[in-house]
Amino acid sequence: MGMPVSTTHAITTSIMGVGCAKRFSALKLKVVERIVWAWILTIPVTGGIAFGLVWTLAKFGMDLP
Repeated sequence: MGMPVSTTHAITTSIMGVGCAKRFSALKLKVVERIVWAWILTIPVTGGIAFGLVWTLAKFGMDLP
């Protein structure tokens, strides 16, 4: 599909795939849910932190490139 994939994505999905191939009940769905939420929330949260830092620095008169 041409989508970029990180090593973290590859490793965690491989582990989930092996667990699922062994038997579906081997997967801890709560852990899978936490991983998926972490993937979904990473970019918006880091963007918000970056915005907050730049906004705070600008309030104190720091000139940013």
